[in-house]
Parts: sequence; structure tokens; C-alpha cells
Amino acid sequence: MSQRLQMPQATPEAHPSPALPGPRKRRIARLLGRLRRRPLPKEVGRFSEPLRIVIVSDAAPPQVNGVVRTLQQLIGNLREAGHDVTFITPDLFRTVPLPTYREIRLAILPGRRIAQMIHKANPNAIHIATEGPLGLATRRFCIRNNIPFSTSFHTRFAEYLHARTGIPLSWGYAFLRRFHAKASALMVATPSLQAELKERGFGDPVIWSRGVDTELYHPRPEVQKAHPHGLARPVWLNVGRVAVEKNIEAFLELDLPGTKMVVGDGPRLDHLTKRYPDTFFAGPLFGEELARAYAAADVFVFPSKTDTFGLVLIEAMASGTPIAAYPVQGPGDVLAFTPDGTKAGALDDDLHTACLKALDLNREDARAYALTFAWDACAKQFISNLALEEAEAA
Repeated sequence: MSQRLQMPQATPEAHPSPALPGPRKRRIARLLGRLRRRPLPKEVGRFSEPLRIVIVSDAAPPQVNGVVRTLQQLIGNLREAGHDVTFITPDLFRTVPLPTYREIRLAILPGRRIAQMIHKANPNAIHIATEGPLGLATRRFCIRNNIPFSTSFHTRFAEYLHARTGIPLSWGYAFLRRFHAKASALMVATPSLQAELKERGFGDPVIWSRGVDTELYHPRPEVQKAHPHGLARPVWLNVGRVAVEKNIEAFLELDLPGTKMVVGDGPRLDHLTKRYPDTFFAGPLFGEELARAYAAADVFVFPSKTDTFGLVLIEAMASGTPIAAYPVQGPGDVLAFTPDGTKAGALDDDLHTACLKALDLNREDARAYALTFAWDACAKQFISNLALEEAEAA
């Protein structure tokens, strides 16, 4: 089999683009010619030599969410394995804030710079992680020039858009189907999401699971003895984006003993802080502070019904903190949809019941279950899904 990434030279006849100036077409043609001449590493299937990978994401620091942490951890593992990763994010472009959610920045007219960055990276594979302006620009560039690419489904964009604007779900999913339709592989985190997207007409998605940093997130007996913030126990913790789609009010309305604690930032933070004065809102935490918050809690409460996975769940369990959640996609997948969750967590249609069940679970069992999620295996799974062999046949 050829060991060459077949990226054919762009010509005006093959890819007409009246709006593209002549000099720019010639630059793109030179770019594609150079990409085409660079061979793939030998024995790509076993990844015995480093790959050059471009990952494009509209979600990036300073945003704090599961997508950002997933990509950061993935890139760290890929680089540790010797692969050359170029991470293209909004901070490399001129941006404007997303209306109603100013923490999220959107790149303005990124197409030309995207092409330049791909040219410089000279990749073996391109992965588009999000459906925002950067993802759209990269997708457009790849399609126009017959360059294969993979995508991933991290966020229920259609549901979030509907919750914020009232736009029909059917419109959101129509956009998402169109976005992912040309990808060589659409990666999803769980089998249940894979089955759902198949039913929605997304073709045949492939699995790319998630992992956890068990060295950062681990039990800390000292913070279990005395909570760092002096909170009355039991401490019920939620970590994540403070936004309407996370259903945080379902947690805050519960009549539970002890103290509720929320870690994170988002457009609903000020509103919820005023409405629930008895809840401790810590704001965004990072690194060791976040790890200590997980370990100091008695139960991690996850009220969201829209998450596709929930990286925070395995971070909490790695810290020894059991889970309470609804039996829906995300927590259901993580806890394997057993009738009562696992020894590491409790699932129930009544979130209050799930919380009380989780309070009785063994913290050592939560930690042991989290150790089954390994990031090095997830990174290898990601590589196996990239458009490498498909590119050779293009």
C-alpha cells in the first residue's frame, strides 16, 4: 500500500472558486503540492513513527469545559508519544464574543490563516473537533481541495441552541448532519451516542472514548477530614459550565443535608448566586485547586441530561468521590447503565434518591472504577480513527 497522503493539487477547473484571487489560488496549489509529496510514516497502522496531526477546535482555554480538557489531555498524550500536533484555536485569530456567552470567543474570517497554518504543519491527518467558525473554515478548505479529515461530536449543539434561542431541534441537527457528512470518520464518546446518531442519519460514527488523569485526580484523605472551605458535611459538589443546558437548578432545588458547592463559570452564575444564597459558588477552579475540590466532596451531583459523556464524572471518581445522576446518556454510559449505577455511583430518575444512595457508597470503589479509564488507550483509539488510510485512496 502506498505510504503517501494523497492530497491532489488544486486547480481552478477541479475546484472552481470565483471569489478566490489568482495569487491566493497559486499559494493554495503550492501548499497542496507540498502536502502531497510528504510521505506518511512507515507502518502507520502500528504508529511506529511519529505522525503530524492538525487538530482544530473553537473550544479552547480560557474556556473551562469537558471539550477543552479532553483535547488538552489528548494532545499531551499524543506529544508524549512523539507525535507532532498543531492545535489551531481561536486565540490565534481576531475574535468576537459569542452573544449571551461572552466567555466564548468566535474567530473572524479565519479561512486564509487556516490554510497558512495547515501549510506550515504539513500534516498527515486533520481532525476538526468543533462545528464553529474554525471548524467550518477548515472543513471548507479540506473539501475544496480533496483533503480527507475526521470530526468529533462533543456537544449537543442542537439542544443548546434550542435552549438558548428556541431554534427548532430539526434545524440544528440538519446543520450538524451537513457538517459531519463529508468526514472520513465521525468520532463519538459512547455506544449509546453512536446508536442515536446513526438513527438521526449521521452515517456510521466510530468510538473514541475518554480517559482521566489519575495522577492529578486522586483521593486526598486530609481534605476529607476537614473541608478546605470549612463547609458543613456532607458536601454535594457540581463542576461544570454554569449554563441553562446543564440543568443545575435541579440540583440546587434538592432538600439535602450539609452544603451544596458549585465550581465553574458561565452566563447563569450571577443569577444562581443570588437565587441560592445557601449554596457555595466557588467560581472556576483549575489544576490542584480543582482536584482538591473533587476529593473534598462527599458526592458529585451531575444533573445534566444533555451531556454526551461528562469528563467531570470520571475526574470525580478518580478523586474517590461517588456519583449521583439521572439514568441518561452520559452518566448512564460512564456507569454502564446498570439498574442502580455501579459501586462508584448511583443513577435514579429521582435525583434526590440518587444522592442519598451515592452517599452510602465506598470511596475506594469509585477510585478503582475510574482507573479503568486510561488516556493512553484513548489516544491510540483516536489515532486509529484518523483519515490516514482513507487519504491514501483519495
